[in-house]
Amino acid sequence: MRSPTCHCLTCWMMCVIFAGPARSADDVNLARRSALAVALLEQYLKPAPGARAPWDEQTFLEIPLQRRDAASIEKLLWDDHVRQIRASRAAEMKEHTLSDGDLKMPFAYTIFGDKPKTGRSLFISMHGGGGTTKAVNDQQWENQKRLYKLAEGVYLAPRAPTDHWNLWHEPHIDRLFARLIEDLIVFEDVDPNRVYLMGYSAGGDGVYQLAPRMADRFAAASMMAGHPNDASPLGLRNLPFAIHVGANDGGFKRNEVAAQWSIKLDDLQKADPTAYLHLVKLHANKGHWMDREDAEAVPWMAQYTRDPRPKGIIWKQASTTHHRFYWLAMPAGTEKAGSEVVATYAGQEIKIESNDVAQLIVRLDDRMMDLDKPITIRWGADPVFQGTVSRTIGALARTLTERGDPKAISSVEVEVRAPAAR
Repeated sequence: MRSPTCHCLTCWMMCVIFAGPARSADDVNLARRSALAVALLEQYLKPAPGARAPWDEQTFLEIPLQRRDAASIEKLLWDDHVRQIRASRAAEMKEHTLSDGDLKMPFAYTIFGDKPKTGRSLFISMHGGGGTTKAVNDQQWENQKRLYKLAEGVYLAPRAPTDHWNLWHEPHIDRLFARLIEDLIVFEDVDPNRVYLMGYSAGGDGVYQLAPRMADRFAAASMMAGHPNDASPLGLRNLPFAIHVGANDGGFKRNEVAAQWSIKLDDLQKADPTAYLHLVKLHANKGHWMDREDAEAVPWMAQYTRDPRPKGIIWKQASTTHHRFYWLAMPAGTEKAGSEVVATYAGQEIKIESNDVAQLIVRLDDRMMDLDKPITIRWGADPVFQGTVSRTIGALARTLTERGDPKAISSVEVEVRAPAAR
């Protein structure tokens, strides 16, 4: 049989639908609708963003997709996202300054080594100081710019937007770092699965706080000479975490607290042996300044790569709450400080444990399970969803635009409620 010579949309769709072995009417219908969704999205994306019709009015958003079409749409959406970010954020990258309301976060970075095929690594390195003058914090930033060297990657030192004592764990930091990572993915071809967090002194305070609440953004984190304050280690389940403190660093009892966290992390790993990878080192005969011995943290972190879809997660909300954590999300406005969710998946089943939240959005992807087969979601012992799910453009677009992370896109969203809340 000769290849068709017609290039119209209808003939192309028919060739796609009926190619290969005979299929059921349901399969043919899904293939037809899925191919139509791809074609409609392609047409929608052709004009410049400002000339497009409102996104939320498009009829293709909830059309069920075949697996192969979902993969094609991921690329279409990502390519469009890159074009928009390059156009809208070129100025902030040229100025090396991000804004959050009236706050400004300057940053400086150096690129080391050759770029791997998967993209560059990114090391975000937070300076010390805090609770002091602008001049002192500026000097701390200058020190941080040249404190560590990489074998490969982007070494980026931001300047905190404030001079407060908690300069690296105020709520605006989460937003600014999310934007920073999104920018570097596009402008410096950073691999989203190889982003690392580190910081010294007040910057170390920030690592203790930010790493658990933003664990799903990083491949590993390393805390140098800081104090955790009220941070919880529970969110570190899938994030390799290092602690480096001088054995004689008694200021704010940093050395004692580091030893306490070592015990906490040991206990968590004993209870969950494949999780909570960590390294805690109290550097002998060193005080607050470790004479750069802590630089060993850089190659230690670099050996790890993020898994954006781990089979088990513990989501412990801090005082600064988040809408999304790995493959779970919460409906807007339902986030609650201190709440805890434990979730796992295996085969075609997802299990949720939580007494603190009433609703969750479970986000799924073909890399997690077979989305062409029925799935079950249990909340405790109770099934809260059983059946088939649909991949949609709406889910793909929402999960991409939230973060601009091409490695953490989901094609399915299932909203479920706790049994007592139904």
